[in-house]
Amino acid sequence: MFFEVELQRDVKINATNLDKPVSRRFILACLLDNLFKEKASEDHGYFLAVTRLKSIGKGNVMDESGNTVFTVVFTCRTFKPFPGEELQGVVRYISQHGVLLKCGPIRNAFLSAWKMSKYQYIPGKKPAFLNNELSKIEKGVVVCFLVLAVRWINASRDFEMLASVDADSLGPVSLPGSDELE
Repeated sequence: MFFEVELQRDVKINATNLDKPVSRRFILACLLDNLFKEKASEDHGYFLAVTRLKSIGKGNVMDESGNTVFTVVFTCRTFKPFPGEELQGVVRYISQHGVLLKCGPIRNAFLSAWKMSKYQYIPGKKPAFLNNELSKIEKGVVVCFLVLAVRWINASRDFEMLASVDADSLGPVSLPGSDELE
């Protein structure tokens, strides 16, 4: 789910960059760089975009080195998955145990073979899962799935999901321009 959240971060500017007045653009660039490194938080999800810069505090010199900290208040668009949500992901890996999907910034959404009961595993050079209606889940296919569980991994600052396609209207998605009959 997407959210618009108000956040506050301290942006440190090295003294070497303070030889001329610091512009809002430079502080924003440093903030974006810091958010890119932070990637996500357990409370808010993945940081996607700064949508509004609300305020930049007066710079406070940290120590004798002259490094300065600016407190920045801003709104940010975030993405955080929740159990019960229907999402779409692209199949990136298939094994007999299930499928790994990529869903936006989330690289690991696991769709267990147990949670796609109408599908059978087909081994080979291009492994896939196939059902009786010839609906095929293979590498590169977009799949609509239900989020069963979400777990925050603090070490990698990522979320992992457990998925299912055992419900109506879930499974491979046919997109415009796909390789269907012409």
